[in-house]
Amino acid sequence: MILVFIAAGFAALPELGVHSLSDFWQVANEKIWTGVPLEGESKFTFWHVMFFAWFCNMAMHIGMADMSILRYARKWQYGFSSAAGMFLGHFVAWIASGILCAAAAGSIAPGPIAYSAAGLAGAICVIIAGWTTANPTIYRAGLAIQGIMPSVRRWKVTLMVGLVTTIAACFPALVMRLLDFVALYGLILMPMGAVIFVDYYLLNRMGLKQNYAAVRGLTFYKAPAFAWIATLACCLLLNLTVGIDIFFLGLPGWFLAVLLYIGASKTLQRQAPVSLEKAL
Repeated sequence: MILVFIAAGFAALPELGVHSLSDFWQVANEKIWTGVPLEGESKFTFWHVMFFAWFCNMAMHIGMADMSILRYARKWQYGFSSAAGMFLGHFVAWIASGILCAAAAGSIAPGPIAYSAAGLAGAICVIIAGWTTANPTIYRAGLAIQGIMPSVRRWKVTLMVGLVTTIAACFPALVMRLLDFVALYGLILMPMGAVIFVDYYLLNRMGLKQNYAAVRGLTFYKAPAFAWIATLACCLLLNLTVGIDIFFLGLPGWFLAVLLYIGASKTLQRQAPVSLEKAL
């Protein structure tokens, strides 16, 4: 996919007037990355680009959703394959995307753009890229729904989720707002990533019990619920009152969720401590 992205970007450059390396920088400033947003869109600064580059996959990494896939890995080094795909793949893809959108003169539908630049290979690349991006997310959604309905077979739940998302993807109004959607659902999942991090790495060191809900046999544990709701409420407040863009809320929100979960865990576990026998 990365090679197709690169090829498509190079193929579109002559349409913009780039016929040699010396032409590129001038065309890039005048036609590709002009700094002028489309009508109705907010202007992205350097900080938008930097934060989005790091947090566009917040749901996967900071939200700990990767663990639903990588928990089956035989070695911890396998995680580098995900990092390489995210950093290199997205870095190249976004550069190529800027060139392709500029060459398309306003049309931003991914299929036609890719086909016009790289032919059938471009169209196939879009399909495969969409599938590989959606596949782990659909699988995670299937796992989550099966946790609520354990009697339903996993493949049936995953198929149902896949059909719903496939139908939703047919509507351009949703697909064309992908950046906002990715930032929003990443922000929603972010506090749970903080909860998992704290529970796994910090609680034992702080004299608190890991997996407290499982040890106590609780079907609802207030500490993560409080951290999740309170963190999102604070992020919403910062967005509405101070005007902080949604792309910037993930980083401070994660640290806030860590503090809130630790505080809630200390309070609740002191009120109902786990006996040594039950903990073992």
